[in-house]
Amino acid sequence: MGDSFSVAVAVCILKPCCLRFYKEVLYEGCSRAWALTIWGYSVNLLAVPLLALAGRWEVAAALIVLERVGKALRTPARDAMLSHATSRMGRGWGFGLHEALDQIGAMLGPLVVAAVLYVGGDYRTGFAILLMPALVALTVLIIARLLYPRPQDLEIEAPALQLEGMSRLFWLYLAGVGLIAAGFADFSLIAFHFGQAKTVPEVWIPTFYAVAMGADALSALVFGRLYDRMGFRTLVLATLLSALYAPLVFMGDFSGALLGMVLWGIGMGAQESIMRAAVTGMVAQQRRGTAYGVFNTGYGLAWFLGSALMGVLYDLSLPALIVFSVGAQALSLPLLIGVAKRFVKSPSPTQ
Repeated sequence: MGDSFSVAVAVCILKPCCLRFYKEVLYEGCSRAWALTIWGYSVNLLAVPLLALAGRWEVAAALIVLERVGKALRTPARDAMLSHATSRMGRGWGFGLHEALDQIGAMLGPLVVAAVLYVGGDYRTGFAILLMPALVALTVLIIARLLYPRPQDLEIEAPALQLEGMSRLFWLYLAGVGLIAAGFADFSLIAFHFGQAKTVPEVWIPTFYAVAMGADALSALVFGRLYDRMGFRTLVLATLLSALYAPLVFMGDFSGALLGMVLWGIGMGAQESIMRAAVTGMVAQQRRGTAYGVFNTGYGLAWFLGSALMGVLYDLSLPALIVFSVGAQALSLPLLIGVAKRFVKSPSPTQ
């Protein structure tokens, strides 16, 4: 639950302050978007290696929250630029590829630390080693800034949309996505349950998470490609699949829990790829920075509130937790279907 709490802290403190920048990012070129992205990645990537120097738990906690703050700072501006860069290749595939690479990195980082521990090192050494890929990532980011100072120039020209603010379709979509996020348990709660219920041996819990991340990466690519071909209906399909994770994870045996984690990973892959890609077709080009800021704020708050409620329900009634999780995602389906009927994607090379 700590990750959800830190996300909420970052959302509540930082994103409202940044929204006024996002409103103007695409009107005045992408210089501010690049600045927000580079600063956000710098904070996000360097906070983890600095854990090697944390001698007190208070310092470590501050660095963890700072890492989440960096993510909150970078994400809306980065997504707005990705919407331009993926215009020609297909936004579903582009956002899916981004999520797949992100999850590959998420799997390699813990493996590096595990390898250090295996050869006799400690956590401080492991976190310090992570400084190297962090510096490489920042170098690549700066090179991208020099090569593509104006990502909006990569956009396929489309008819201008005359929208004063966020459309009703966008708000309806955000409500549906918020319900999905609220019904999606954080892995910390799932891991706690595995340990309490003894359905999954403790040594297998990290493996289950790795399987989920692999499913996340693969599903992001698959659903991203399907999104470019089938459109918004792909998100409805992904939600139907992932909504079944809760009864399998919280009530199933070893095999059921493993299948539940695969479905959980599929849901994560869809949420981090096609959910973001769909935003580009709902708002005017010059409003995307604001739209992604609002979208990530709403999504993060919904996930935090839902995770907090499921933590309470876990202590009271496991069946009630499952009903809430499945019910929240099921309630999103009428909203998503309504959006699908009126949704028109922005131009894609596959259309």
